[in-house]
Amino acid sequence: MGEMKLHCEVEVISRHLPALGLRNRGKGVRAVLSLCQQTSRSQPSARAFLLISTLKDKRGTRYEANSSSLKGFLSAVRLAHRGCKVDIPVSTLTPVKTSEFENFKTKMVITSKKDYPLSKNFPYSLEHLQTSYCGLVRVDMRMLCLKNLRKLDLSHNHIKKLPATIGDLIHLQELNLNDNHLESFSVALCQSTLQKSLRTLDLSKNKIKALPVQFCQLHELTNLKLDDNELIQFPCKIGQLINLRFLSAARNKLPFLPSEFRNLSLEYLDLFGNTFEQPKVLPVIKLQAPLTLLESSARTILYNRIPYGSHIIPFHLCQDLDTAKTCVCGRFCLNSFIQGTTTMNLHSVAHTVVLVDNMGGTEAPIVSYFCSLGCYVNSSDMLK
Repeated sequence: MGEMKLHCEVEVISRHLPALGLRNRGKGVRAVLSLCQQTSRSQPSARAFLLISTLKDKRGTRYEANSSSLKGFLSAVRLAHRGCKVDIPVSTLTPVKTSEFENFKTKMVITSKKDYPLSKNFPYSLEHLQTSYCGLVRVDMRMLCLKNLRKLDLSHNHIKKLPATIGDLIHLQELNLNDNHLESFSVALCQSTLQKSLRTLDLSKNKIKALPVQFCQLHELTNLKLDDNELIQFPCKIGQLINLRFLSAARNKLPFLPSEFRNLSLEYLDLFGNTFEQPKVLPVIKLQAPLTLLESSARTILYNRIPYGSHIIPFHLCQDLDTAKTCVCGRFCLNSFIQGTTTMNLHSVAHTVVLVDNMGGTEAPIVSYFCSLGCYVNSSDMLK
């Protein structure tokens, strides 16, 4: 005989509890809901009932089949109660197998090649998936169908590139890519739904030299790990990561920090082992007199927060606007500016600071931009 089963969360509510001053749990459990029939010699007409089986009660508990959220269940129950033959296949009275509960898993941890599933899909209900030390050279596309995924750990593999479709995991909050062969983090990922969901990102022990300016659109990030890469710079708009609290970028090749680094408000900061340079004594002067039309237009667009995009202006102009410098006065500049370098105490942006070198230092060089000679003169004290 065939089967008619529904894998779902079930809560059995007793109507007698309120009269006794008691409440229901208010939380369902993973179960298999089956529509069953049973006939006997004394009652030849088929009796239909619901059988709820859980992982702890595989034989199941029977309930009269008087309602269901599934049309098929309702139809079959109606026919059975009329004494008619039920054409829809129903379940026999057999205990539910443990394997039938695999689709209810919310967490799966795989830490070796031999345990990696090749012949069957991942359980659709997974919220936490870890596949470490599995020798993966690319992201398994089956993972991208797990729409409930909140934590994805692909650490300790050989992944070289991330598919943009990771951005389709709309609930993804934690992404661990530690110890892979990544060389970049794409603009497409930065502009995906990860902007609203991603809170923790671990890119440690890869081969990343730079992150795109659009990386700073991941506004919900609170924890970012970039240790042991080949970073030569932070994104210039890093100050836009307003929710960032933990930042670790030890053992990279950072020569200095971008000016917007001052806007961060961190609880923990680790920049140990970078190749920080000594601040330059003389500033770099690139002032234009008068300002070009491009410079003047760019400043106006940015100051007045006029929306722009590649559907309005050429793509290369969008890139220029995205990477515009921010003057210490708060205004913007494109190609006309004075650049100075000074040192900043990292305790001004972080509560806990790991020493930047073996000499016990907590200072690092930071770049400052000035949109005019006046701004430079008025701010000269900060460069001393």
